[in-house]
Amino acid sequence: MKTPAAILVEQRQPLVLDEVEVPALGFGQVLVEIHATRICGSQIGEIDGVKGPDKWLPHLLGHEAGATVLEVGPEVRHVKPGDRVVCHWRPGRGIEARGAVYRWGARTVNSGCITTFQRYAVLSENRVTPVPADTDLEVCCLLADTLTTGFGVINNDAQVRLGESVVVIGCGGIGLGTVLGAHLAGAHPIVAVDLQDAKLEKARSFGATHLVHSGREDLVPAVLAHLGGQPADVVVDGTGQPAVLEKAFALAGPMGRCVGVGVMAHDRKLSLNTLPLHMGKVLTGSHGGDSQPALDIPRYLRMMRAGRFDPRPMVSHRVGLADVNDAIGRMRAGEVIHCIIHFPRS
Repeated sequence: MKTPAAILVEQRQPLVLDEVEVPALGFGQVLVEIHATRICGSQIGEIDGVKGPDKWLPHLLGHEAGATVLEVGPEVRHVKPGDRVVCHWRPGRGIEARGAVYRWGARTVNSGCITTFQRYAVLSENRVTPVPADTDLEVCCLLADTLTTGFGVINNDAQVRLGESVVVIGCGGIGLGTVLGAHLAGAHPIVAVDLQDAKLEKARSFGATHLVHSGREDLVPAVLAHLGGQPADVVVDGTGQPAVLEKAFALAGPMGRCVGVGVMAHDRKLSLNTLPLHMGKVLTGSHGGDSQPALDIPRYLRMMRAGRFDPRPMVSHRVGLADVNDAIGRMRAGEVIHCIIHFPRS
């Protein structure tokens, strides 16, 4: 079986669209048909080499999707053929299987436990979580990262308490999920910061009480004005930019928590006076909000079905796989909040 796929062949270059040969299933692996997958900022980081030179090239991309299980390999017990599943990058239940290796003519194409920029994919069992058959496929994409990471940042990393003030810098994919998570957790006020008016208005619709356009306003005084001159209890930075993270740290109060969600480029550095860390201020990174997909996804679906929130308006763009490079360009330009790649149904 062959599958159309977007292949990262060279860093800082467009993805190559071609067909690759899908390998036979091994121990703990699952074959799925991808119906919808989200383009995440992490993929742009992979393309740009944010973490440094990529030793696995060429390889496939993508780590969040809605899919159907077609076949399961030896010892797979948590999913079965026909199941609708959320495909996610954080480990869930089941076996941690080796990454599949695809054939591309005479070359091999690597993948890890999950890749989703292709119609058919071989995934590790613990990267798929079954959901009800009528679960919206775009919601599956959002459950895979936007919501699980965004809510996890609030609940696990920052441990937000009722009535605490929260500042979210960067209101793209994960930032929007973080704003919604802060709203559901009872935070107040919630200040959203971004360079794009459309993203700020979207953040307002998901619970932000105050907006700061950091291209038109000086970030620190503008945020403090919305907080009544007081520092924030929690500041979340989604940019990974050292200068912005320094301001985020400055905005957090003496016992505040500053959480870095955006990944800083491997060759950049941060300059901070560490005295506040000794006095109780916290600076920490986030790894997917320490989410547990197998536990979190059913809970969030239950809340959605009860009408507590509807994430579907977070999606701003929809494309086919052929338009993936154009969509990535739009993301770089700041035009996109969430872009979903849809595959034709078989």
